[in-house]
Amino acid sequence: MRMLLVLLIALSALPATAKEVPDRYGDFMGVLNQVHGLNSELLSRDSATATLQNWCDAHGPGGGVRIMARRISGADKPAGRAERRDLKVGRKAVVAYRRVELVCGDKVLSEADNWYLPGRLTPEMNAALTGTQTPFGVVVKQLNFRRRTLSSEPLPGWMAQVGRGSSAAPTRPGFLVLPHEILRHRAVLTTPDGVPFSLVVESYTDALIVSPP
Repeated sequence: MRMLLVLLIALSALPATAKEVPDRYGDFMGVLNQVHGLNSELLSRDSATATLQNWCDAHGPGGGVRIMARRISGADKPAGRAERRDLKVGRKAVVAYRRVELVCGDKVLSEADNWYLPGRLTPEMNAALTGTQTPFGVVVKQLNFRRRTLSSEPLPGWMAQVGRGSSAAPTRPGFLVLPHEILRHRAVLTTPDGVPFSLVVESYTDALIVSPP
């Protein structure tokens, strides 16, 4: 319920996007319910990849398509004070970073920043993270990790004026415009005994909104 209220009162400027839904009350509430359901599903699982895989199985191209982590090169973000605080390590600890798009077929479902501690992973895991498109949650699955969500929020601009458009994001009469990014999570992954080894910031996209709602 709180998530729906936050979405309803988010009145920032709406970013441009090509995603539109019919401008009807039922469709608007359908979109809100989808975002609320996605948020609840993410909060209830230790693996965000598993949640996205379930979506891909239900709404993707079929044929057993697996979620892939498409590496975004040239986007290095060294771990700062906040990242090291969440990982509970000092300035001298080695913190690796990768930015990926998690895709189902040709749809980008989320964009993720991931700071992780290679010293707490196996050599095989580190090799997979640097040399393959396997999602982080799949690579480290054998650690039996736990996920602790630090924050969960709709992104700025989500449902401003309920998407009546703007100079940056004009919309056709009778349609609502959705922002490209609809939800953001910040979470720490830990071993079963609570030792953190990864920090993720995940931005989920409008590709997860199924039309019609």
